[in-house]
Parts: sequence; C-alpha cells; structure tokens
Amino acid sequence: MTEPLLLIGCGGHARSLIDVVESSGRWHVLGLVGLPRQVGEKVLGYPVLGSDQDLLCLRQQCAHALLAVGQIGLPSHRQRLAPKLKRLEFTMPVVISGRAHVSRHAQLGSGTSVGHGVIVNAGASVGNYCILNSNSLVEHDAVIGDYCHISTGALVNGGVKVGDGSFIGSGAVLREGLNLPLQTVISAGKRVMGWPMREERLQ
Repeated sequence: MTEPLLLIGCGGHARSLIDVVESSGRWHVLGLVGLPRQVGEKVLGYPVLGSDQDLLCLRQQCAHALLAVGQIGLPSHRQRLAPKLKRLEFTMPVVISGRAHVSRHAQLGSGTSVGHGVIVNAGASVGNYCILNSNSLVEHDAVIGDYCHISTGALVNGGVKVGDGSFIGSGAVLREGLNLPLQTVISAGKRVMGWPMREERLQ
C-alpha cells in the first residue's frame, strides 16, 4: 500500500516529480499546492488542492510533503518553503524513482528527490532538500550539501564535496576530489577540473 504525498509546487519540476512518485512504489500523489489562481486546476490529472495559505488545513489531510519547486541557480524559494513545512510538522521523505540506483551504502537527507536514471554510489552522502535530476551521477564518497540541485546528466565524481545551496548544470563534469564552496553555480556542459573558477561562482 502506498502513502499519500503532497507536492509543493505546480510547475515543470512538479510534473517531473509526479512521474517519479508514480514509479516509486511507495508513494502516491494526493494533490499539489500552487498559487491561489491555480487552485482547482489539475496537473497531469492531479488536483491543485490549495496555496501556501491552505497548508495548515492540508496538513490535517496529509502528513507528508515534498518540495516540487525547481531550482535554477540559488535555492532561495526552496529555503523559504522547507522551514515552513517543518513548522507545520509535515514529514519530508526521500522519494526515489523506481528507475534509479541508490547504493545501500549511501545516505540521503530528508526531502531529497532522486529522478529517473540517477546513480548514487557507495559512500556518497546527499544532504536535505536536494534535487538529483534525471541521469545524474553522484559517485563514491562524494558529499552533496543541503539545498543542492544536481541537474540532468551531471557527473559528480568520487570524493567531490559540493557546498550547500549549489547548482550543478546539465551535463557538467566535476573532476574527482574537488571541494566546491557554498552556493557554487556551474553552468550546463562545463568541465570543472580545478577550483576556483571565479567566473562560475555567484558572489
């Protein structure tokens, strides 16, 4: 039997996560939370049940929530929402696609989503409220901080440390052993062989 889950967000990332939830084998989407003007609409057949103002009421219907707001660049919107959900005593589970591989020797923090085709290898550690997007790789002993987005097809090689709030763009390659500071932004397709790369870091 699957458990109900609220998705907090109604955009493109939410649509991607609906497919991940449906494949997980553990969860089913109860509905979504969006903007006031979106209430009553449907996203891939699932109802938009309310907006941020309705979260207290929705908490009485469902104990579990997942951030479904995307992150391009810095995660300020997700950082605003997660503490609010925590104050309302939602549990924020890890949701893993049925078509991903996560080693039993890896660790994933609460509220993290793992998309289709993702590989998280042994000894890796991923923080809270992260997005591991489709076909990304987190290699052995890599450490991903909180509120990070590892985009589609990005390769985070062994022993890399990625600071909190970072964004690694689609198809980027991080050489093994790098230590990236907080709020690092790596653009799509970039090969990072050393650090610092000042032009790639948000000040």
